[in-house]
Amino acid sequence: MLSPVLVLAALALSGETGHWLNLLHNVLPVSLSNTVLLLLGVGILSALIGGGSAWLTTAYLFPTRRLVTWGLLLPLAVPTYIMAFAYLDVLHPLGPIQTLIRDLLGYDSPRQFRLPDLRSMAGAIILLGLVLYPYVYLSVRVMFMTQAASLLEAARTLGCSRREAFWRVVVPLARPAMAVGLSLVLLETLNDVGASEFLGIQTMTISIYTTWITRSNLEGAAQIAIVMLAVVTLLIYMERYARRRQRYAITQRMHPIQPVQLRGIAALVAVLLGWFPIITGFIIPFWFLVNESIKRLSSLQAVSLELVRATYNTVSVSLAATVVTICCGLIIAWSARHARSGTARLLARCSSLGYAIPGTVLATGLLIPYSWFDQLISSTLNALAGIPPQLYIMGSAAGIVCAYTLRFMAISVGSIESGLARIPPSLEQASRSLGHSAFRSFVRVHFPLLRPALGAAALLIFVDAMKELSATLLLRPLNFETLSTWLYAEAARGTYDEGQLPP
Repeated sequence: MLSPVLVLAALALSGETGHWLNLLHNVLPVSLSNTVLLLLGVGILSALIGGGSAWLTTAYLFPTRRLVTWGLLLPLAVPTYIMAFAYLDVLHPLGPIQTLIRDLLGYDSPRQFRLPDLRSMAGAIILLGLVLYPYVYLSVRVMFMTQAASLLEAARTLGCSRREAFWRVVVPLARPAMAVGLSLVLLETLNDVGASEFLGIQTMTISIYTTWITRSNLEGAAQIAIVMLAVVTLLIYMERYARRRQRYAITQRMHPIQPVQLRGIAALVAVLLGWFPIITGFIIPFWFLVNESIKRLSSLQAVSLELVRATYNTVSVSLAATVVTICCGLIIAWSARHARSGTARLLARCSSLGYAIPGTVLATGLLIPYSWFDQLISSTLNALAGIPPQLYIMGSAAGIVCAYTLRFMAISVGSIESGLARIPPSLEQASRSLGHSAFRSFVRVHFPLLRPALGAAALLIFVDAMKELSATLLLRPLNFETLSTWLYAEAARGTYDEGQLPP
């Protein structure tokens, strides 16, 4: 996990001074300002939608509340680049929404009426916010559900209105959960490459990709990646610093907040507010892609062989990465649980840093280690068996699987550690006292109890690996396409009709 960071630093320092001057004058001012604006806008929008939805579904009863509660999580299944891809077609001047609006207003052509162009900073902020707000919603809603109603009641007895009690009691208590959700939102925004490029926003992630691939300047890409890594480190430090003295504990028997029943106009407004993120963040892009895919399939005699191959590549690579990441996470979490020193626990934390590193930065730092390992493997096999030299990592899907493993190790380790924390040590002690070895105790006792945590972690890793685009674009071998890279290529060429099927 540390080797990509060290390689990035070495590559950045080995670059010529002219590269730094060019970056400082022509690349970094635009990309850095765009990245900061994008992070600020997406963070605010995600906090408003996620936090507001969490309070709405916790504090109030209204029709379809149960559907809204779990439906607000559905946008997590939509990758940001698919969201941008779908809405670029849906909100096209000749698309269905603008055509319907012109028909209702009595206009005949886009020259008479058209909505603002989606390819803008505002469009990117809105689309990314509609996809990423569930990170805030999920963490904040759990905090709201576990808050003691007695705190609100005490505030009301001291003369606070419901609105004042919300801002002076509920919101401060929810700040740690809000900070955790927002940190995930900002990291996902930094990792985005497809949506930003589709919408014409020159972020630091796009600058890394274009500098490496288009300009063939690996040192320049490493220099931008180091700056971006500094931005990520600053974000994490600010989040931790803001919560350095915040400690909350409930020392009395707690009863949760009782939701208030809404009726009439208030209930209608709550229904509209609850369903708006679901409709715009999931239902519209899902319906559009399904509808266009059906049209596309009906016009084809057979499914394209390239699509079948891309689907197979996507599923096989994601499945392999899931298995490897779960196995590595088991080893790391088990070692940290039985470690007698703090060194193993520190190493376990270091192994989980990959989720905080954007995919483009990770891929840039892995290129040199991959080439070293390829040279070592090739020279060893050539000396021992006379096998001709070839690229065993860079020339296969192994490089992508390794990158996915490093990127999503935090999910595996975190889920397994949470599962192990719920298993009392007395069970292992009883197993060992009956003569079982440590391995057999793990197989007979711990593994059955860890199945729910392992299943949840495997599902999250598999879905995230299916959606990963930035690292896949940079590390895939020649003629290797996944569904995400296929969609990216079709959208980059402007052939949107060919890109309807992969999502």
